[in-house]
Amino acid sequence: MNPLLDSLQPYPFEKLRALFKDVTPAAGLAHISFGIGEPKHPTPALIRDAVVASLGGLSSYPATLGSLPLRESIANWVTQRYSLPPVDPATQVLPVSGSREALFALAQTVIDPRRSAEGEPAIVLCPNPFYQIYEGAAILAGAEPYFVNSGPARNFACDYSAVPADVWARTQLLYVCSPGNPTGAVLTLDDWRELFALSDRHGFVIASDECYSEIYFDEANPPLGGLEAAHKLGRGYERLVMLSSLSKRSNVPGMRSGFVAGDAAILKDFLLYRTYHGAALSTVYQSASIAAWNDEAHVRENREKYVQKFATVTPMLAEVLEVRLPDAAFYLWADVSRTGLTDTEFAQRLYADYNVTVLPGSFLARTAHGVNPGRNFVRMALVADVDECTQGAQRIVDFCRGLAG
Repeated sequence: MNPLLDSLQPYPFEKLRALFKDVTPAAGLAHISFGIGEPKHPTPALIRDAVVASLGGLSSYPATLGSLPLRESIANWVTQRYSLPPVDPATQVLPVSGSREALFALAQTVIDPRRSAEGEPAIVLCPNPFYQIYEGAAILAGAEPYFVNSGPARNFACDYSAVPADVWARTQLLYVCSPGNPTGAVLTLDDWRELFALSDRHGFVIASDECYSEIYFDEANPPLGGLEAAHKLGRGYERLVMLSSLSKRSNVPGMRSGFVAGDAAILKDFLLYRTYHGAALSTVYQSASIAAWNDEAHVRENREKYVQKFATVTPMLAEVLEVRLPDAAFYLWADVSRTGLTDTEFAQRLYADYNVTVLPGSFLARTAHGVNPGRNFVRMALVADVDECTQGAQRIVDFCRGLAG
């Protein structure tokens, strides 16, 4: 067996199941989960109808490159969403089977395990807290993950100035996530300027995970994207790719439909890798994806639901926890320090007493440089409808007040 598999850690939800293993939740209360970031809003009818109308495509193998109409719809969406010069659907866009699969596969494409400073392994830089696929992708590509801590003191922005020069010299890939999972933090143009300068100096690839980009609170101020930042700064897309997905934007996580866009040279090699990898998107879902990318009305309706939930839930929780509206995405990131419980104790007792699931922040981070930046935080995914989210928030309020009493 591949010995690198032994270096992989359990996913946060496996750790959560172990934490709750011997806990019996409160009787008489229906379970409310804020744990998993799986969209629960109904899938729009236009997408369901497109799936049904395309079922004849099941008789054909899908092309790894995807259909030209799909690549054109994605290129048009990227161009319009980020106010870019026309994106070339032939060379700068590649459909993928969801952003998670592509985030993993990209590392296998761009990491050269033979090339590293002083004979040491190549490095993949990851934010901390982070989406765990980054770590697994790095390890299984033969690289070494290096975690860049973030925290509330800097609005959960990673402190790249703390990364030593010898680490940058070995870095081949940098994962960024904006809006971030789990904190919802969005990179600023100054952040991007710093990252581009570092990429120019050291030659590493930037993979910008933007699957939460369409969930935000001000219609006039959508989150800044990586390609958009490059264009604003007067540069091309060299060593830069963005990854996005329909899962959160259009409430279709079961379709596993996304795309990668950016540096044409990277995408050329990524297509070669994927041809062997065999992860082409079904023709049925390609057709449905065209319908999704071509429509913005359902996306605005989706955002309105999240705005309502955050406007209702955030002030309720702020009465008992350190919590505030994130920059974007559908997660609330709450500091539970003043309850006197650790994040794992808080999650375990909340589940036992009120049958509500939240995810400990320490499960979403690694101890790096002597600190686990997720410790004493919990992540709450506001994915259910407004009534269920409100009910869950009220239980958390009651739980915290009971601790104080």
